[in-house]
Amino acid sequence: MAVRDPEATKARIFEAAVAEFARYGIAGARIDRIASQAKANKQLIYAYFGNKAELFTQVLEKRMLDMAVSNPVDADDMDGWMDRLMDYHADHPELLRLLFWEGIEYGTEELPDEYERRDHYDRKVAVLADAQARGVISDEIPAPHLLFMVVALAGWSTAVPQMRRILVGDEDADRERLRASVKAAVRRITA
Repeated sequence: MAVRDPEATKARIFEAAVAEFARYGIAGARIDRIASQAKANKQLIYAYFGNKAELFTQVLEKRMLDMAVSNPVDADDMDGWMDRLMDYHADHPELLRLLFWEGIEYGTEELPDEYERRDHYDRKVAVLADAQARGVISDEIPAPHLLFMVVALAGWSTAVPQMRRILVGDEDADRERLRASVKAAVRRITA
């Protein structure tokens, strides 16, 4: 008889949930498919993560935390930060898909983890506000607006790859030129 490993089972469920939610959103995701992909039973999913909406919230929260830890805001090196953000999104497109699904599902309604999310964003905004106060970047655009804009610039080509392909092209040289343009735009709004 195989030894049970609850942590390995949780990890399999989590990864299956990431893929399921990124593909189908909250409403379209099915716990049966997550269980099947994770080779776990549905009862374990509910026991470990709660209902489907709670599981989605945990999936998105962990993916955002992973991104934040591996790509902290670096107002002293905006070019480098943009490179890291664009690379992260290219390597982990599921994060942007999860955020889009969250937007579709919740719109402007309060999120289940909104307090924690605000705290997460407030820390990032504080880094930009500090850089503005030190004169490292321009204070012409309020720090919260600036964060919103640069994050959008860094992720949009991954979020809408079909638009990128049609407008910019899909060759390596096309993507590198777009990256240079995004960084130039960020330099302009932060100079």
